[in-house]
Amino acid sequence: GFLFYEEGVTEAAGRVIEAVDRERLAIARALGVRVLSEPDLGVLQGYMREANYSTGYSTAPGFLGIGAQTQLDNRYLTEDVGFSLVFLTDLARRVGVETPTMEALITLASVVLAQDFRATGTRTLATLGLDGMTGSELAAL
Repeated sequence: GFLFYEEGVTEAAGRVIEAVDRERLAIARALGVRVLSEPDLGVLQGYMREANYSTGYSTAPGFLGIGAQTQLDNRYLTEDVGFSLVFLTDLARRVGVETPTMEALITLASVVLAQDFRATGTRTLATLGLDGMTGSELAAL
């Protein structure tokens, strides 16, 4: 029973968010795509006041009052890890970008939920029909 962003996004949690975002930005760069950092995007879209990985989230008007989940088997792990992080790490391998923080989070979520997110591979280059493409071909999409 705590507020997910206001109380949950501490300085340490902010460092994890930043590490994941830096890996996401590196994947985009490797594909020749310019994307904004997560907090920069939040400020631009108006749900955050400051482009900061910790206080930007914990003080964001768009996140005020959101309670934490009551169980670990929640979309914040099953979807964000199972769909987003698994796909991003697959894409990163194809374009030669290391993603140690994303990989660690996939491993932790898999252990916590007793579900191998990599093995289930719901969203990967293969499941999207992109498995035979090179990094250059993916960048051209």
